[in-house]
Amino acid sequence: MRTAPVNSPPRNKAGRTPASGRPSPKAKARAAEIFARFAEATAEPKTELEYSSPYTLLVAVSLSAQATDVSVNRATRELFKAAATPDAMAALGEARVSDFIKSIGLYRTKAKNVIALSGILIDRHGGEVPLDRAALEALPGVGRKTASVVLNELGAEPAIAVDTHVFRVAHRLKLSRAPTPEGVERDLMAITPPPLRTRAHHWLILHGRYTCVARRPKCASCLIADLCPSRALFLGA
Repeated sequence: MRTAPVNSPPRNKAGRTPASGRPSPKAKARAAEIFARFAEATAEPKTELEYSSPYTLLVAVSLSAQATDVSVNRATRELFKAAATPDAMAALGEARVSDFIKSIGLYRTKAKNVIALSGILIDRHGGEVPLDRAALEALPGVGRKTASVVLNELGAEPAIAVDTHVFRVAHRLKLSRAPTPEGVERDLMAITPPPLRTRAHHWLILHGRYTCVARRPKCASCLIADLCPSRALFLGA
């Protein structure tokens, strides 16, 4: 899951960046229709990261920063065969973890963090992954985005983690104009119908990964093209 870039949002006629605020009824209605179509197409979207437990999910998500899910899965298939619990990972050691994940960017730092967070889970949480945002974000290598993915995927807290795909799609759809991932997250949580918040992250990330791609979005085959304010920029390209 790649990290979202900090891009400059659209500016109004006065040259000022519009502040995030409460969405209008019209904006909420459009967002509801967007997510309704996503739901009709894929009722239960899932993460593409491979995991078998809260712990392996946490490790996989932490490894996915600035890396693709495909590359993470390729590495963790063998890593998790060797160590799928905090105790086994700690016993494996940083050097051997590095060997398993060396195909992933920043693998040395990530291996160090995986060993460190495994030790903390053993020492402070009885070897279990805490389903608490503050406790998760206190773990080495776990920021807000990683915590949001874990909490949402495990059903502990509705959350919309903002990576580069979600950031791009939210801006193209004008669901947010915020310049930071944190701002986009707030806007998306405000405009997404509450019953759909647990699935919104997956819909947006998959849409950005396979349809609303960065360079040549596939507007001609997009199921929400008629609801997208940016479609005219790309359909004639």
